Amino acid sequence: ELNRRRRDLPWERVEKSYSFEGPAGRQSLAELFDGRSQLIVYHFMFDPSWAAGCPHCSFWADNFNGIIVHLNQRDATFVAVSRAPLPKLVAYQRRMGWTFKWLSSFESDFNADFNVSFSPQAVTEKRAYYNYTTQDPFSTEREAVSIFHKDASGRIFHTYSAYRSEEHTSELQSRETISYAVFCLK
Repeated sequence: ELNRRRRDLPWERVEKSYSFEGPAGRQSLAELFDGRSQLIVYHFMFDPSWAAGCPHCSFWADNFNGIIVHLNQRDATFVAVSRAPLPKLVAYQRRMGWTFKWLSSFESDFNADFNVSFSPQAVTEKRAYYNYTTQDPFSTEREAVSIFHKDASGRIFHTYSAYRSEEHTSELQSRETISYAVFCLK
């Protein structure tokens, strides 16, 4: 029933052009699909001013390398995206021993547009739109998983996002979101 209700949610067409910096240089959102119809983006908390990534996100990222082959078999590409500049991401990724694709959205609206990055003013005022409601963001960065679909004509749709909430852990929401993307859209 839950998966049926998720499939019935409206898909929002992504009209804006987004650019990311990664191991292959600059890539558009469309290029991140890597020939597949689904894209799973983990919004990894890493503010440009921070020396290291979020410890919570890092814990989950320790498990990303092993799932990618399974997602690819289900027509899904997985990437992580953070606002920190690419050199910081590369250094941290090397330190942690990760090999998954991690991209920088530095100086892009991508994270703000998908409600995972917030201005210092929003943090001070304890008022930002996160997890489909206005609340205290607690930080300039928050974690989430967003799912995108690219149709045969190349149009991109944002189909679903899961955010951390007090009622659920990120682990639960990430599992549900990945399950939705991999097993329910097809």
